[in-house]
Amino acid sequence: MPEKDYSSTNEQLARFAKAMGHPSRITILLFLASMDSCYFGEIHKELPIAKATVSQHLKELKDAGLIQGEIETPKVKYCINKENWEKARIYFETFFANKKEKTSCCNSNS
Repeated sequence: MPEKDYSSTNEQLARFAKAMGHPSRITILLFLASMDSCYFGEIHKELPIAKATVSQHLKELKDAGLIQGEIETPKVKYCINKENWEKARIYFETFFANKKEKTSCCNSNS
């Protein structure tokens, strides 16, 4: 059953969606999902953007809980937050599965 009320699930889904709302962040997530973990420099090599911009994207993904970072002085190692990654998968799957089957919702003759 779809969540019709404002709920913590909908709030978390929106947080995940917002964090994923940039092509560079999608690239970062796909890159991290393909490995156990990696350092900032390896992520930066994957993207044709400034280091400061990569840092900001990593911060947004980390704040949303999709990734986590571990400081190994002087470097930071990042990886997918497996628990929240699974939550995001379920929330998005449920969100997209909840639609009423109709021929058309915009046709005034229906």
